[in-house]
Amino acid sequence: MLTAVLALLAGFVAGVINTLAGSGSLVTLPLLVFLGASAGVANGTNRIGVLLQSGVGAVGFRRGGARLPRGAWRLIAAGVVGALVGAAVAVDLNEQLLERIIAVLMAFMLVVVLIKPQRWLRERSDETHDAPGLLAVAGFFAIGLYGGFIQAGVGVILLAAMVLGLGYDLATSNYVKLVIVLVYTVPAIGVFVVNDQIDWSLGLLLAVGQAVGAWAAARFATESKQANLWIRRLLIVVTVVGILRFSGVFG
Repeated sequence: MLTAVLALLAGFVAGVINTLAGSGSLVTLPLLVFLGASAGVANGTNRIGVLLQSGVGAVGFRRGGARLPRGAWRLIAAGVVGALVGAAVAVDLNEQLLERIIAVLMAFMLVVVLIKPQRWLRERSDETHDAPGLLAVAGFFAIGLYGGFIQAGVGVILLAAMVLGLGYDLATSNYVKLVIVLVYTVPAIGVFVVNDQIDWSLGLLLAVGQAVGAWAAARFATESKQANLWIRRLLIVVTVVGILRFSGVFG
């Protein structure tokens, strides 16, 4: 019973964080390890909740009026291909080295989130931007590669790429982020299934909590006039926590 309660609560919190910002895996991955999963199984099991929350969150944003910008499917396709490669590599990951790499990457992301606050807080996308070119596609392939490798922190990277690089507003960026993660998580899960690195009972419990959290977060993001301000604040908090977690300041 305690395991179920912990999984549902952690899933809800992660669903909210992942839908509005990213790095909800900072909640779910340690919990899975605490409950007895190995690093590899935790990494694979975590994807079940990510899949469900992404679907629920994307539907919520769509119902709230969000839409895919021109050329967004190029980015989605690039992310999916990258995720397939990343997931294949992740089954033999070196956990300690990986965590140090993530800490450095998230430190860079913190700087990115702190700069140009006016771009993070705008309410509409820059509609003058052309469809994403080859450089953007290559960038999203690299992000997908990282996301397939390990989920933690990928949402922050995706949001930064879209808000600062492509000129999207936060609502649009979150919608595209959720669609990308939803699509690439399907083949990534397949890789972990083949390598027997998923605990289905824990994964489904987390998924229920994450779906509810994603639904609540999507409603907030599409209905609150202060959503962008609070999402940016949440991004800063989860990025700082991620840096501390993966640099070894706390375990």
